[in-house]
Amino acid sequence: MSPAAFDCQRCGACCAAYRVSFYWAEADDAPGGTVPAGLTLPLGPHLRCMQGTETQPVRCVALRGEVGQRVACSIYDQRPSPCCAVQPGDDQCLRARQRHRVGADAPTA
Repeated sequence: MSPAAFDCQRCGACCAAYRVSFYWAEADDAPGGTVPAGLTLPLGPHLRCMQGTETQPVRCVALRGEVGQRVACSIYDQRPSPCCAVQPGDDQCLRARQRHRVGADAPTA
């Protein structure tokens, strides 16, 4: 199935499947950072993660809506690099969709 067949705004499975960890300087309390620091937690001296992705069940604090229905990222334009790296239909996407039983053929209207 082509990546165009995947509607991320009806899915959100990746936001509720993986820990989102990234270099601390991506947060907005560092020069040039954009990720809202108040939505992150420290993982060590050089890493942070999005709140809600560090424990089970995973659900990013920035995710709005119901997985598999209608979702949105409240910080989409400021999201960290791991979120930008996941692409519709890639292996990470497919594993998350399977975990949440979100079908690629779900209606997109």
